[in-house]
Amino acid sequence: MYTNKITTLFKIDYPIIQAGMVWASGWRLASAVSNAGGLGLIGSGSMYPDVLKEHIQKCKAATDKPFGVNVPLLYPDTDKHIQTIIAEKVPIVFTSAGNPNTWTSILKQHGVTVVHVVSSSKFAQKAQVAGCDAVVAEGFEAGGHNGREETTTMVLVPAVCNAVTIPVIAAGGIATGKQMLAAMVLGAEAVQIGSRFVASEEASSHPAFKNAVINATEGDTMLSLKKITPVRLLKNDFFAIVQQAEADCVSADKLKELLGKGRAKKGMFEGDLKNGELEIGQVSAIIDKIQPAGDIVKEVWEEFTMLLQKPLK
Repeated sequence: MYTNKITTLFKIDYPIIQAGMVWASGWRLASAVSNAGGLGLIGSGSMYPDVLKEHIQKCKAATDKPFGVNVPLLYPDTDKHIQTIIAEKVPIVFTSAGNPNTWTSILKQHGVTVVHVVSSSKFAQKAQVAGCDAVVAEGFEAGGHNGREETTTMVLVPAVCNAVTIPVIAAGGIATGKQMLAAMVLGAEAVQIGSRFVASEEASSHPAFKNAVINATEGDTMLSLKKITPVRLLKNDFFAIVQQAEADCVSADKLKELLGKGRAKKGMFEGDLKNGELEIGQVSAIIDKIQPAGDIVKEVWEEFTMLLQKPLK
């Protein structure tokens, strides 16, 4: 068994965390990853409070292993989600897209292990001061909400490791054991994988979106919407409209109006590949199959351990 600060903190077999992605990370995916020895996360960003409660309860029934909930702090109902998490005694919470000072102390008072997602060393230090048990250093290769600084994972991870004393989890552009090894060499204690789990059988993302992910090639994604909340998008008709609006220097309010409500649901959950918002990471360019989440964990771990023992050429 592999043991380090993260496996000990979360009580898991492998330092592999499945990101809590909107419209993809329900109880089926989270429980499958946890059952395989990693840490599964339910993505609460796309859920109403009653839906989150249902997913937590179903996850408890599907696994006796630790799992957590990802809470993007920029979405509505955050306070209700926190109440649900505490009431249901969820052991681990990953917060993102907001100030870790807001909820960390309250969660810690209820015995919850708290991790915050950051895009810079400055925010990593703030998370440490707020009392977080670990941070996720997420490079701008990642899908979903991203840092305006556009710092890559290869630069961000060692910088954050130098800036804090709490464990660092690397994220952004990681889908294989090779990439996991690179992140660990840079100082990370674990990796968080998102895009590859979007293309898993258990992910709640639409089959059409999963197929778009595995068919993506280099250059098919780009960081967009930096005036509001930066997000990496797969290029489609909606992306082209956003790009033109940004080229025309429209205001943040106009961009919010263009984004509207339900745009991400339309693309990732309902499968509208033309008009929907398709959030995915750059690493989609090397993902070429849809497979069970347990197999993903196994493949990543086996490749990592094999390469760990292999001398460099």
